[in-house]
Amino acid sequence: MTHHAHHQDHSPRQPGHTHASHTDLAETLNLDALLLGAYLDEASEWAAGFIAAPATIMDLGAGAGAGTMALAQRFPHADIIALDKSPAMLAELAQAAARHGLEDRVTTLEADLDQGLPASASADLMWASSFVHELSDPEGALRQMHDALRPGGVLIVLEMDSLPSFLPASAFPGLESRLHEGLARQGWNAHPDWCEALLGAGFVSVERRLFPSVGFSESSTASLTSRYARAFLGRMREAIAPSLSPEDQDSLEKLLGHGPESVEQRSDLQVRGSRTGWAALKA
Repeated sequence: MTHHAHHQDHSPRQPGHTHASHTDLAETLNLDALLLGAYLDEASEWAAGFIAAPATIMDLGAGAGAGTMALAQRFPHADIIALDKSPAMLAELAQAAARHGLEDRVTTLEADLDQGLPASASADLMWASSFVHELSDPEGALRQMHDALRPGGVLIVLEMDSLPSFLPASAFPGLESRLHEGLARQGWNAHPDWCEALLGAGFVSVERRLFPSVGFSESSTASLTSRYARAFLGRMREAIAPSLSPEDQDSLEKLLGHGPESVEQRSDLQVRGSRTGWAALKA
């Protein structure tokens, strides 16, 4: 991805894409966590296999705090510093921490990772989810993360390696594939395999793992699924509409309209996605 003016918001974007309001962005992040959040539990459990009892955790680019909450649950005795560029996102995160009774363990820190880690940064476990590819100098940032970790520390990097899908194969066949292919040509969510960069940053070993995610399909989550589908399909349409065929534009109009084929009226939606994680160990 070539766009770097970001909020460390975990939300894939493309060059020139208009930023969503922080309220819309926070809702999108929260819906993603509610519907696909099983990967957060799996990834934090994976992290615990490398470091069982970290005293201090830094959630870098914490966004609205879904990862922070998962880390707080997985490591009940750790202090967690949630770092993000956006004051609005940090405010959302602080509210979430208060709702979960975590005010005594979760603190927030405003910082732009393109300007480097704060000089005070130090942790046993660092968590960097879905933003490293957006940094202007990701290799330099990974070196800083390595240096800020304490001896024996662990860095977990997570990236979304496929955009969310919602439609069954029988509905508007091929539409989502064409949307994803078009956005990939624009650089949406492009990231490399970070193994080489992590080893180059000084880590002594790196492990990689895939975290496929499928959202719940029960009726109790149908409204959440339709809200997430509308938000994400709407952002994709905004980015790619001029390059779509008239047929695909018409399909999106039906899905994002308010008629019988709209996302709110469909009973066959299911959120699907995939993340890749890298666990990097410091000597």
